[in-house]
Amino acid sequence: MNRFLDISSVGIEFNTDSGTFRALDKVNLSIKQGEFVSLIGHSGCGKSTVLNIVAGLLEATEGGVILEGKEVNTPGPDRAVVFQNHALLPWMTVYQNVELAVKQVFKGQKSKSEIHDWIAHNLELVHMSHAIHKMPHEISGGMKQRVGIARCLAMQPKVLLMDEPFGALDALTRAHLQDSLMEIQNDLGNTVIMITHDVDEAVLLSDRIVMMTNGPAASIGEILDVDLPRPRDRLALSESPEFNQIRNRALRFLYEKQKFPGGGSRAKKPRLEAVDGASESKSASAAA
Repeated sequence: MNRFLDISSVGIEFNTDSGTFRALDKVNLSIKQGEFVSLIGHSGCGKSTVLNIVAGLLEATEGGVILEGKEVNTPGPDRAVVFQNHALLPWMTVYQNVELAVKQVFKGQKSKSEIHDWIAHNLELVHMSHAIHKMPHEISGGMKQRVGIARCLAMQPKVLLMDEPFGALDALTRAHLQDSLMEIQNDLGNTVIMITHDVDEAVLLSDRIVMMTNGPAASIGEILDVDLPRPRDRLALSESPEFNQIRNRALRFLYEKQKFPGGGSRAKKPRLEAVDGASESKSASAAA
């Protein structure tokens, strides 16, 4: 695997009513092709901001992102984003939602029959072939998220960016989608950057876990290598000393080294929420 994505000395500031807010400071990360990297940290530590900079949705104040030798400064089909909300268009069928992205990316490159076969192939990857003609309101939340993943995969992105993609799902559906994602990544060799607040999920899926320090001026605190053989079986790993050792190191970082989210002076158990908190919300609104 060759290194092909570089996040170099990235810092970003936003103007707010109370002054300048520095969300990130000197974030450096190199990612190899085909690598699965998870970002974890407390609410407001800038995880989504990092992801949005890689996606080209935000522009860094300092530093930048290089993908295969080219600077990233705008959104592009080489970087597809799966959000926590599936964002399917409710008046389109499952097929049509994927078709919309395929036609935008492959306009003039694929024939009508090739487009049809390609859409069917990507829906099959996420086990949604049976619902190809259903409307979004006719399928479950987990199924909608599968369609959202299929839509991104159908774009053939160089990097798949996932912002807490399973956070709103029940535990069983989440486990099924984690297994599907492992299968897809194993078959296709996608490069994936995923935000999660679930430590077990990060260890199960990742090659490396990037742990962010608390904001403001958040950076990378530690990086954990997840040297566990693939394919991975969640039941077998639950009994694995290596799995639990990595899990415990991540938890120690979150609960001990970074136990004062937001700069508070009172010791308290940190909250691992499903979405980023006030600092990142303020950053996003300031950038909008």
